[in-house]
Amino acid sequence: MSSPLETDVLLTRRQAAIRYLYGRINYERLPSIPYHDRTFKLDRMHELLDRLGNPDRTMKIVHVAGTKGKGSTSVMIGSILRAAGRRVGLFTSPHLERIEERMVVDGIECPAEEFVDLLDTLVPIIEAMDREREPIDGQPDGPTYFEITTAMALLHFLRCRADTAVLEVGLGGRLDSTNVCRPEVSVITSISFDHMQQLGGTLELIAREKAGIVKPGVPLVSGATAREPREAIREVCLAQGSRIMELGIDFDVEYRAPRELDRDDAPGEIDFVDRSDSEVCRRDAVSLGLVGRHQACNAAVALATIGELRRQGWQISDEAVRAGLAAARCPVRVEVVSRRPAVIVDAAHNAASIEALVATLEESFAPRRTILVFGTTQEKDVRGMLETLLPRFDEVLLTRYQHNPRAIPPQELAELAGRLTGRACRVCSRPDEAWQVARGLAADDDLICITGSFYLATEMRQLAIRSIEERHEA
Repeated sequence: MSSPLETDVLLTRRQAAIRYLYGRINYERLPSIPYHDRTFKLDRMHELLDRLGNPDRTMKIVHVAGTKGKGSTSVMIGSILRAAGRRVGLFTSPHLERIEERMVVDGIECPAEEFVDLLDTLVPIIEAMDREREPIDGQPDGPTYFEITTAMALLHFLRCRADTAVLEVGLGGRLDSTNVCRPEVSVITSISFDHMQQLGGTLELIAREKAGIVKPGVPLVSGATAREPREAIREVCLAQGSRIMELGIDFDVEYRAPRELDRDDAPGEIDFVDRSDSEVCRRDAVSLGLVGRHQACNAAVALATIGELRRQGWQISDEAVRAGLAAARCPVRVEVVSRRPAVIVDAAHNAASIEALVATLEESFAPRRTILVFGTTQEKDVRGMLETLLPRFDEVLLTRYQHNPRAIPPQELAELAGRLTGRACRVCSRPDEAWQVARGLAADDDLICITGSFYLATEMRQLAIRSIEERHEA
């Protein structure tokens, strides 16, 4: 057991490590992301990993991109592989409360002491690259925040003797720092409108950026179903000589929603069919750990990915598939954090994911009075999200998250809501104020839904859980 002094020293070192990381270029916190190959450089990531001894080459990799669903699908794939006996590293972003959540091995996030040691290992390399690489616009061209955390995760997986890594793309695909890997299978979960200033204003352009993860001869599993992105992805796979398995063609899914989602014992189920081989594979009545019709599509993509790994000779039993999928959990994805009143926290932040959230609420919750808490980020399709949300909630509270400068002021949201519907929405300047107002409005049989941004979901999830715990202790 650590002494109080040792604990204090570790906390101080961890805080210093986080300050150092946040001192690097961090595109997650910039109001506008300059997306081009002068700033997003794969050669920089290659050099960083080369100097570390290429930890990514010591493990099998599954690489997951997509506009929506890539985090949930990564979690499902990792959970199934763990149930099959693999030692699995999972890299996802962004994090909820601690950076260490991004780098998980067999369900356990990186310990704080290891996190500090990982960064200590990288700092001399980072500073050497700052000095030695050609500056850009007078600024050092050393590794960014996301590149460093990607490298830390891979080094952590190596130290933990992970034999498999599931890597979630951060932004796009083609220029993402995870795209230096050589995977066993690549995955694109879905294509919809998001990050259009960076990835392009059409589904075809967005799909081509995502399909930048396709490597020569490496098979791709795709959950994209619309014609425009599907054709773009097929063209990339053809050029790369990569086999493609597509949702709705090579594999399919049927979903049975739970009728009462605010019961603990009410998971949804899917029937899955894979027609990729001459022998059709069926799995019926497979329980999901994650909720919603959109998660059924993510689960289908995960199962098709597992099917491809099995074709490559991986030993993954049907029992492991069922157990892993049922055990998969992912915070702020239609997460029920309280039941009386029902409090749902969801990280939906584009029009497609908001539509999926609303469909899940209507499908899996009994009719009741509903209260929305909404805040979102610059450059998002705010109009599209509000047009879907506003007609479906009895009370609407507009707020902003506090710990990232990309938030839209709630008064701007209120003005847009007024122009769209003529409706006067309540404005709350802070998440804690929004939570107190929402909780005061809600009776035990009501529903509070918090959505619009991963960052808002993160901050308000903490407030809600703390408030619920305090109420239970009282």
